[in-house]
Amino acid sequence: MVRRGACWNPAGCRRTLDVMAPAAPPTLSAQIFGTPDSPSTRAAQRFFKERRIDVHFVDVSRKPMAPAELRRFIDRLGARAVADSESKAWRDASLGYLRMEDSELAERLLADQRLLRLPLVRVGNGVAAGRDEAAWKALLGTPVASR
Repeated sequence: MVRRGACWNPAGCRRTLDVMAPAAPPTLSAQIFGTPDSPSTRAAQRFFKERRIDVHFVDVSRKPMAPAELRRFIDRLGARAVADSESKAWRDASLGYLRMEDSELAERLLADQRLLRLPLVRVGNGVAAGRDEAAWKALLGTPVASR
């Protein structure tokens, strides 16, 4: 945006100077993948809304994550961090008794997204899995108080 400013010459002049207005700081937005009935997902939404961060919610029960998006979480956090080994879907698939490499686990997560630790949160290039307020604060660049 260009603002017209006064002439710099105290004696006066006929033309004005073009002054650039300061740019507005970029607004942060968080993308949250989860289910609306999950307490952890609602906690993530509340966390970011309380800090006036724009939230884009994706309901994975209605629209599964794109493989490339899920792969981004797996590559940055690891397959074990993204998998919910305590979920009912994990027990029903009897995965607690299997030893799997990370690549095998990643393939299972891509095939069955009920095995994911929700919510999956993305802010810019940063990602976090599960209900982890310390990681969410780190995504925002907020210092985390130690106990």
